[in-house]
Amino acid sequence: YRFRVMPKVKKERTRVRANPMAGDAKRQGFTFNKTFGQHILKNPLIVKTIVERAAIKPTDVVLEIGPGTGNLTQKLLEAAKKVIALEYDPRMIAELHKRFQGTDLIHKLKIIQGDAIKLKFPYFDVCVANVPYQISSPLTLKLLSHRPFFRCAVLMFQREFAMRLVAKPGEPQFCRLSLNVQLLAKVAHLMKVSRNSFRPPPKVESSVVRIEPRNPPPPVNFTEWDGMVRLCFSRKNKTLGGIFRNKNVIKLLQKNYDVFCALNNTEKKSKDVKELVVKALEETKLREKRSAKLTQDDFLELLGAFNSQGIHFK
Repeated sequence: YRFRVMPKVKKERTRVRANPMAGDAKRQGFTFNKTFGQHILKNPLIVKTIVERAAIKPTDVVLEIGPGTGNLTQKLLEAAKKVIALEYDPRMIAELHKRFQGTDLIHKLKIIQGDAIKLKFPYFDVCVANVPYQISSPLTLKLLSHRPFFRCAVLMFQREFAMRLVAKPGEPQFCRLSLNVQLLAKVAHLMKVSRNSFRPPPKVESSVVRIEPRNPPPPVNFTEWDGMVRLCFSRKNKTLGGIFRNKNVIKLLQKNYDVFCALNNTEKKSKDVKELVVKALEETKLREKRSAKLTQDDFLELLGAFNSQGIHFK
Protein backbone atom coordinates (compact mmCIF):
# COMPACT_ATOMS: atom_id res chain seq x y z
CA TYR A 1 0.00 0.00 0.00
CA ARG A 2 1.11 3.52 -0.76
CA PHE A 3 0.45 6.22 1.75
CA ARG A 4 -0.13 9.73 0.56
CA VAL A 5 1.47 12.49 2.60
CA MET A 6 -1.09 15.21 3.09
CA PRO A 7 0.24 18.73 2.55
CA LYS A 8 0.52 20.91 5.65
CA VAL A 9 -2.22 23.48 5.94
CA LYS A 10 -0.91 26.82 7.04
CA LYS A 11 -2.92 28.38 9.81
CA GLU A 12 -4.02 31.90 9.08
CA ARG A 13 -2.95 34.37 11.69
CA THR A 14 -5.67 36.53 13.12
CA ARG A 15 -4.64 40.12 12.90
CA VAL A 16 -5.25 42.13 16.03
CA ARG A 17 -6.10 45.70 15.32
CA ALA A 18 -4.02 48.16 17.27
CA ASN A 19 -5.80 50.43 19.70
CA PRO A 20 -5.33 53.97 18.37
CA MET A 21 -5.38 55.28 21.94
CA ALA A 22 -2.75 52.90 23.27
CA GLY A 23 0.06 55.44 23.07
CA ASP A 24 2.89 53.02 22.37
CA ALA A 25 5.83 54.27 24.42
CA LYS A 26 8.46 52.93 22.00
CA ARG A 27 6.78 54.55 19.00
CA GLN A 28 6.67 57.85 20.88
CA GLY A 29 10.37 57.64 21.61
CA PHE A 30 10.36 57.65 25.41
CA THR A 31 9.56 55.51 28.39
CA PHE A 32 6.91 56.49 30.91
CA ASN A 33 8.23 57.78 34.21
CA LYS A 34 6.64 55.88 37.10
CA THR A 35 8.15 58.39 39.54
CA PHE A 36 5.66 60.91 38.15
CA GLY A 37 2.87 58.32 38.32
CA GLN A 38 2.69 58.14 34.52
CA HIS A 39 0.19 55.45 33.60
CA ILE A 40 -1.53 56.46 30.37
CA LEU A 41 -5.23 55.62 30.10
CA LYS A 42 -5.58 53.67 26.83
CA ASN A 43 -9.12 52.24 27.11
CA PRO A 44 -11.43 54.33 24.85
CA LEU A 45 -14.59 53.13 26.64
CA ILE A 46 -13.29 54.37 29.99
CA VAL A 47 -12.31 57.70 28.40
CA LYS A 48 -15.80 58.04 26.88
CA THR A 49 -17.51 57.24 30.19
CA ILE A 50 -15.39 59.73 32.16
CA VAL A 51 -16.29 62.55 29.75
CA GLU A 52 -19.98 61.59 29.85
CA ARG A 53 -20.10 61.49 33.67
CA ALA A 54 -18.42 64.90 33.85
CA ALA A 55 -21.51 66.27 32.01
CA ILE A 56 -19.43 68.89 30.20
CA LYS A 57 -21.30 71.77 28.58
CA PRO A 58 -20.18 73.51 25.35
CA THR A 59 -19.57 76.67 27.42
CA ASP A 60 -17.37 74.97 30.06
CA VAL A 61 -13.72 75.56 30.85
CA VAL A 62 -12.19 72.20 31.82
CA LEU A 63 -9.08 71.79 33.94
CA GLU A 64 -7.23 68.56 33.13
CA ILE A 65 -4.44 67.53 35.48
CA GLY A 66 -1.86 65.16 34.01
CA PRO A 67 -3.02 64.96 30.36
CA GLY A 68 -0.20 62.60 29.35
CA THR A 69 -0.26 61.94 25.60
CA GLY A 70 -3.73 63.43 25.18
CA ASN A 71 -6.14 60.47 24.90
CA LEU A 72 -8.57 62.02 27.39
CA THR A 73 -7.65 65.58 26.32
CA GLN A 74 -8.97 64.99 22.80
CA LYS A 75 -12.44 63.99 24.00
CA LEU A 76 -12.51 66.91 26.44
CA LEU A 77 -11.61 69.35 23.65
CA GLU A 78 -14.44 67.99 21.52
CA ALA A 79 -16.96 68.61 24.33
CA ALA A 80 -15.78 71.84 26.03
CA LYS A 81 -15.23 75.47 25.14
CA LYS A 82 -11.65 75.33 26.45
CA VAL A 83 -9.29 72.84 28.10
CA ILE A 84 -6.47 73.95 30.39
CA ALA A 85 -3.99 71.08 30.71
CA LEU A 86 -1.54 71.06 33.63
CA GLU A 87 1.46 68.83 32.87
CA TYR A 88 4.74 68.41 34.75
CA ASP A 89 6.74 66.44 32.14
CA PRO A 90 8.03 68.51 29.17
CA ARG A 91 8.14 65.34 27.02
CA MET A 92 4.38 64.92 27.45
CA ILE A 93 3.86 68.57 26.58
CA ALA A 94 5.78 68.02 23.34
CA GLU A 95 3.50 65.05 22.57
CA LEU A 96 0.41 67.19 23.15
CA HIS A 97 1.68 69.87 20.77
CA LYS A 98 2.53 67.22 18.18
CA ARG A 99 -0.90 65.62 18.50
CA PHE A 100 -3.05 68.75 18.25
CA GLN A 101 -0.92 71.17 16.19
CA GLY A 102 -2.63 71.82 12.87
CA THR A 103 -6.00 70.47 14.03
CA ASP A 104 -9.25 72.34 14.61
CA LEU A 105 -8.91 71.68 18.36
CA ILE A 106 -5.60 73.46 19.00
CA HIS A 107 -7.23 76.88 19.55
CA LYS A 108 -9.25 75.43 22.45
CA LEU A 109 -6.19 74.02 24.25
CA LYS A 110 -3.98 75.84 26.76
CA ILE A 111 -1.03 73.94 28.26
CA ILE A 112 0.62 74.97 31.53
CA GLN A 113 3.81 73.26 32.67
CA GLY A 114 4.35 72.82 36.39
CA ASP A 115 3.52 71.00 39.61
CA ALA A 116 -0.25 70.81 40.13
CA ILE A 117 0.19 71.01 43.91
CA LYS A 118 2.32 74.17 43.77
CA LEU A 119 0.61 76.00 40.90
CA LYS A 120 -2.30 78.35 41.49
CA PHE A 121 -5.29 76.93 39.64
CA PRO A 122 -6.96 79.14 37.01
CA TYR A 123 -10.74 79.53 36.79
CA PHE A 124 -12.52 76.36 35.65
CA ASP A 125 -16.00 74.82 35.67
CA VAL A 126 -15.09 71.13 35.66
CA CYS A 127 -11.94 69.24 36.61
CA VAL A 128 -11.08 65.90 34.99
CA ALA A 129 -7.92 64.02 35.86
CA ASN A 130 -6.12 60.70 35.82
CA VAL A 131 -4.46 61.57 39.12
CA PRO A 132 -0.86 60.49 39.85
CA TYR A 133 -1.43 58.33 42.90
CA GLN A 134 1.26 59.95 45.06
CA ILE A 135 -0.52 63.35 45.02
CA SER A 136 -4.09 62.04 45.50
CA SER A 137 -4.69 63.41 49.00
CA PRO A 138 -3.10 66.89 48.67
CA LEU A 139 -4.71 67.39 45.24
CA THR A 140 -8.18 66.47 46.52
CA LEU A 141 -7.95 68.91 49.44
CA LYS A 142 -6.49 71.63 47.18
CA LEU A 143 -9.42 71.26 44.80
CA LEU A 144 -11.92 71.51 47.67
CA SER A 145 -10.30 74.72 48.93
CA HIS A 146 -10.34 76.29 45.44
CA ARG A 147 -12.39 79.46 44.92
CA PRO A 148 -14.52 80.32 43.08
CA PHE A 149 -16.40 77.03 43.35
CA PHE A 150 -16.29 74.64 40.40
CA ARG A 151 -19.27 72.47 39.46
CA CYS A 152 -17.70 69.02 39.75
CA ALA A 153 -14.52 66.97 39.45
CA VAL A 154 -14.31 63.49 37.90
CA LEU A 155 -11.07 61.93 39.07
CA MET A 156 -9.26 58.62 38.59
CA PHE A 157 -7.71 57.33 41.82
CA GLN A 158 -6.08 54.21 43.17
CA ARG A 159 -8.97 51.93 44.23
CA GLU A 160 -7.97 51.91 47.90
CA PHE A 161 -7.87 55.72 48.04
CA ALA A 162 -11.21 56.03 46.23
CA MET A 163 -12.86 53.67 48.71
CA ARG A 164 -11.61 55.82 51.58
CA LEU A 165 -13.18 58.89 49.99
CA VAL A 166 -16.63 57.33 49.87
CA ALA A 167 -16.45 55.23 53.07
CA LYS A 168 -19.26 55.53 55.65
CA PRO A 169 -19.03 55.35 59.47
CA GLY A 170 -18.49 51.79 60.63
CA GLU A 171 -16.78 50.67 57.40
CA PRO A 172 -13.11 49.60 57.64
CA GLN A 173 -11.95 52.33 55.20
CA PHE A 174 -13.68 55.16 57.12
CA CYS A 175 -11.02 57.64 58.27
CA ARG A 176 -10.16 61.29 58.72
CA LEU A 177 -9.93 61.74 54.93
CA SER A 178 -13.46 60.33 54.48
CA LEU A 179 -14.87 62.71 57.07
CA ASN A 180 -13.08 65.83 55.82
CA VAL A 181 -13.89 65.32 52.14
CA GLN A 182 -17.55 64.45 52.83
CA LEU A 183 -17.89 67.56 55.00
CA LEU A 184 -16.85 69.74 52.05
CA ALA A 185 -18.34 67.81 49.13
CA LYS A 186 -20.72 65.17 47.85
CA VAL A 187 -18.67 62.16 46.78
CA ALA A 188 -19.79 59.24 44.59
CA HIS A 189 -17.98 56.18 43.27
CA LEU A 190 -18.64 55.92 39.52
CA MET A 191 -16.80 52.83 38.31
CA LYS A 192 -13.92 50.43 38.77
CA VAL A 193 -11.08 50.49 36.24
CA SER A 194 -8.81 47.50 35.55
CA ARG A 195 -5.05 47.96 35.68
CA ASN A 196 -4.99 46.63 32.09
CA SER A 197 -6.69 49.84 30.94
CA PHE A 198 -3.34 51.65 31.35
CA ARG A 199 0.06 51.66 29.70
CA PRO A 200 2.20 50.72 31.50
CA PRO A 201 -0.24 48.90 33.82
CA PRO A 202 0.08 50.03 37.47
CA LYS A 203 0.44 47.48 40.26
CA VAL A 204 -3.02 48.32 41.65
CA GLU A 205 -6.59 48.63 40.42
CA SER A 206 -8.23 52.05 39.99
CA SER A 207 -11.61 53.73 40.43
CA VAL A 208 -13.29 56.86 39.11
CA VAL A 209 -14.91 59.21 41.62
CA ARG A 210 -17.16 62.26 41.15
CA ILE A 211 -16.77 65.13 43.65
CA GLU A 212 -19.23 68.04 43.91
CA PRO A 213 -18.23 70.82 46.34
CA ARG A 214 -20.93 71.91 48.79
CA ASN A 215 -21.88 75.46 47.85
CA PRO A 216 -22.25 77.23 50.19
CA PRO A 217 -19.74 75.37 52.37
CA PRO A 218 -20.75 74.20 55.88
CA PRO A 219 -20.58 76.97 58.54
CA VAL A 220 -17.56 75.54 60.36
CA ASN A 221 -13.94 76.63 60.78
CA PHE A 222 -12.20 73.89 58.80
CA THR A 223 -8.82 74.41 60.47
CA GLU A 224 -10.37 73.90 63.90
CA TRP A 225 -12.54 71.02 62.65
CA ASP A 226 -9.50 69.24 61.20
CA GLY A 227 -7.52 69.82 64.39
CA MET A 228 -10.20 68.02 66.43
CA VAL A 229 -10.73 65.26 63.86
CA ARG A 230 -6.98 64.59 63.72
CA LEU A 231 -7.00 63.86 67.45
CA CYS A 232 -10.13 61.71 67.19
CA PHE A 233 -8.67 59.53 64.46
CA SER A 234 -5.23 59.18 66.04
CA ARG A 235 -6.77 56.03 67.59
CA LYS A 236 -10.09 55.66 65.76
CA ASN A 237 -11.15 52.48 67.58
CA LYS A 238 -10.46 53.89 71.03
CA THR A 239 -13.24 55.66 72.97
CA LEU A 240 -13.30 59.46 72.83
CA GLY A 241 -13.01 59.49 76.61
CA GLY A 242 -9.78 57.55 76.37
CA ILE A 243 -8.38 59.79 73.62
CA PHE A 244 -9.17 63.14 75.25
CA ARG A 245 -7.99 62.11 78.72
CA ASN A 246 -4.57 61.17 77.37
CA LYS A 247 -1.82 63.22 79.12
CA ASN A 248 -0.32 64.56 75.89
CA VAL A 249 -3.73 65.54 74.51
CA ILE A 250 -4.68 67.30 77.76
CA LYS A 251 -1.34 69.13 77.72
CA LEU A 252 -1.99 70.32 74.14
CA LEU A 253 -5.57 71.41 74.90
CA GLN A 254 -4.44 73.22 78.07
CA LYS A 255 -1.93 75.22 76.03
CA ASN A 256 -4.57 76.07 73.39
CA TYR A 257 -7.03 77.05 76.13
CA ASP A 258 -4.56 79.34 77.90
CA VAL A 259 -3.60 81.07 74.64
CA PHE A 260 -7.24 81.51 73.56
CA CYS A 261 -8.27 83.06 76.89
CA ALA A 262 -5.24 85.39 76.89
CA LEU A 263 -5.74 86.59 73.30
CA ASN A 264 -9.48 87.15 73.74
CA ASN A 265 -9.21 88.57 77.28
CA THR A 266 -11.66 85.87 78.41
CA GLU A 267 -12.07 84.71 81.99
CA LYS A 268 -11.26 81.02 82.40
CA LYS A 269 -14.12 78.71 83.29
CA SER A 270 -11.65 76.39 84.98
CA LYS A 271 -7.91 76.29 85.54
CA ASP A 272 -7.89 72.60 84.63
CA VAL A 273 -8.90 72.00 81.00
CA LYS A 274 -9.49 68.31 81.75
CA GLU A 275 -12.59 69.26 83.71
CA LEU A 276 -13.97 71.14 80.69
CA VAL A 277 -13.16 68.23 78.38
CA VAL A 278 -15.16 65.83 80.55
CA LYS A 279 -18.11 68.26 80.57
CA ALA A 280 -18.12 68.48 76.78
CA LEU A 281 -17.99 64.68 76.38
CA GLU A 282 -20.78 64.14 78.91
CA GLU A 283 -22.92 66.88 77.36
CA THR A 284 -22.79 65.15 73.97
CA LYS A 285 -23.01 61.63 75.47
CA LEU A 286 -20.10 60.64 73.26
CA ARG A 287 -17.61 59.72 75.97
CA GLU A 288 -17.84 55.97 75.34
CA LYS A 289 -18.22 56.27 71.55
CA ARG A 290 -15.51 55.52 69.00
CA SER A 291 -14.53 57.79 66.09
CA ALA A 292 -14.74 54.94 63.57
CA LYS A 293 -18.51 54.77 64.05
CA LEU A 294 -19.46 58.43 64.53
CA THR A 295 -21.37 60.43 61.91
CA GLN A 296 -20.56 63.88 60.58
CA ASP A 297 -23.34 65.33 62.78
CA ASP A 298 -21.77 63.67 65.85
CA PHE A 299 -18.44 65.38 65.16
CA LEU A 300 -20.12 68.75 64.54
CA GLU A 301 -21.96 68.42 67.86
CA LEU A 302 -18.70 67.50 69.62
CA LEU A 303 -16.85 70.51 68.18
CA GLY A 304 -19.71 72.79 69.25
CA ALA A 305 -19.60 71.38 72.79
CA PHE A 306 -15.83 71.87 73.06
CA ASN A 307 -16.11 75.45 71.76
CA SER A 308 -18.87 76.27 74.26
CA GLN A 309 -16.44 75.25 77.03
CA GLY A 310 -13.76 77.52 75.54
CA ILE A 311 -11.74 74.64 74.08
CA HIS A 312 -10.38 75.24 70.59
CA PHE A 313 -8.21 73.32 68.14
CA LYS A 314 -5.62 74.27 65.54
